[in-house]
Amino acid sequence: MPQHVPSQLRATLPWASQQQSPALPPHPRRIVFLAHRDLGNRSAGGSELLVDRLADGLTRLGHQVTLLCGGPAAYRDYRVVSAGGSYGHYLRARSAFARQVGDCDLLVEVCNGMPYFAPLWHRGPTLCLVNHVHTDLWPMRFGGVLAPAARFGRRLEHWALTGVQKRGLLVAVSPSTAQALRGIGVERERIRVVHNGVEEPGPLGERSPEPLFVAVGRLVEYKRIDLLLRLWERVRPVTGGRLVIVGDGPERASLEQLAGPGVEFVGHVSEAEKHRLLCAAWLLLHPSAVEGWGLVVTEAATRETPTVAFDVPGLRDSVVDGETGVLAGGESSFAAAWCTLALSGHRRELMGKAARDRAARYRWDRTVRQFRAVAAEAVRRGA
Repeated sequence: MPQHVPSQLRATLPWASQQQSPALPPHPRRIVFLAHRDLGNRSAGGSELLVDRLADGLTRLGHQVTLLCGGPAAYRDYRVVSAGGSYGHYLRARSAFARQVGDCDLLVEVCNGMPYFAPLWHRGPTLCLVNHVHTDLWPMRFGGVLAPAARFGRRLEHWALTGVQKRGLLVAVSPSTAQALRGIGVERERIRVVHNGVEEPGPLGERSPEPLFVAVGRLVEYKRIDLLLRLWERVRPVTGGRLVIVGDGPERASLEQLAGPGVEFVGHVSEAEKHRLLCAAWLLLHPSAVEGWGLVVTEAATRETPTVAFDVPGLRDSVVDGETGVLAGGESSFAAAWCTLALSGHRRELMGKAARDRAARYRWDRTVRQFRAVAAEAVRRGA
């Protein structure tokens, strides 16, 4: 444009709009999630629930959403495509994306330990969603003679998060996860925190007249249900009642052999039954070694049920110690908190109401809006 043209006239000239950069869309329209499992998978957990709520919420906002995953794919309001088996799909993700998806405005890689390395093969904008960094979990999963596999997996995950993802944004589900990412070398300015949400609670069910304690989660090593069963033998003579374990997984058979009197394994249950159990429970027990957030803690909170957990990453974000539950520093303090709250109905009630009030700040529509804003930022950075 000639320099002598007054600036106030430039916008009115016919060639002015041609020399300006085209406006970028405020939000990506076509979004693909690349994840390990679909929510309908028997091994699905909190990560799969988060992806489902994000995909469903974005679909309702007018986005075209596809979930590319391993294992079985169920029909949903958004498109779900299976890229192969539970582990083979990691190798087939790139070809399955090219064959069955083709293109998108944003590819969201859900990194739960094993990475897809999406930025290496996808030319468009990418975003990495991280529930928790598996640094301390690899040795729990691969111990003894498999220790070399644990070291390899840990290095691979760290390289994927710090090297492969070195340009894009990463979404952490809690301050603990954000801190873990910074701990392995991810720059603070590339991390965005988007908390998990919960559904609007329905009418509360009846509280059990007898002591009822509930643990909910996939039965795998790091959830430490074996530790909970050992502590139950110390707690049961003081409190009485029942301990109900909700969930399934590869450790179930060995855990059932450890279980003493008053323990019941109910496996997978419906959402309605989970709601009933969380309403009836006196306490939610969460002995996990690490979590991204601990979604079931917030779900229990909406039912006015406080939580006893260990003071570990993720759970120290979802439980406010002494207010919405208790964070224990060790096994003895966990058992002591369990007994103390079981014997104090007034304190449990106060904690339950505080937990309900805090949970009101976390709803899925808020989570979807926050994630959508980060998605738009990721696209702008990628462009």
